[in-house]
Amino acid sequence: MNAASFRSLWLIFMGEFERLLGLIPVEAIASSPFALLAACLVGVCAIALAARWLTRRGARRGQGAPLILDGSNILYWKDKTPKLEPLREAIRMLRSRGYAPGVVFDANAGYLVAGGYLHHDGFAKLLGLPSDNVMVVPKGEPADVFILNAARQLGARIVTNDRYRDWADRYPEVATPGYLIKGGYGENGLWLDLPAAAEKSAAA
Repeated sequence: MNAASFRSLWLIFMGEFERLLGLIPVEAIASSPFALLAACLVGVCAIALAARWLTRRGARRGQGAPLILDGSNILYWKDKTPKLEPLREAIRMLRSRGYAPGVVFDANAGYLVAGGYLHHDGFAKLLGLPSDNVMVVPKGEPADVFILNAARQLGARIVTNDRYRDWADRYPEVATPGYLIKGGYGENGLWLDLPAAAEKSAAA
């Protein structure tokens, strides 16, 4: 791992660690070292998951511009019921236009589409992606912060209909036009709000 990758991983870890500590009352940390230990363990988990994105296939050169897909959001794009079809179609469309898609899911996503827990390997097989391009976040953790951190560190944009308003103070880039790529279904099937200039850059 080079110095730049290590620095990116460290920034992700520290961001998660800071957020988790902010959720734990100071009195709890003072009275019980287990509260602090719990935060540390989840933070370590976050850095391990992020490492997959930053050091393997998803971040390698020559695969086109990376895009991060909010998997748990896109599952509901068709008929407002969770299914894998919208994700599969979005991945095919993005690949055909020169992008390198990666997907992040909430921990419960497998229960919604397969009736049980699915880790990254299971989702990768269902979506036709390398397992390194899929992330299932730890139970009890919102996928939002993992998505936003990965996008920031990879210089990627996010495919989602979520506006991430609860995170706008910490991630002001979500208000940048074109940073969050919307999508859905119309008369002609799946559509994605991809700027033309960005598509040319991805295919370059």
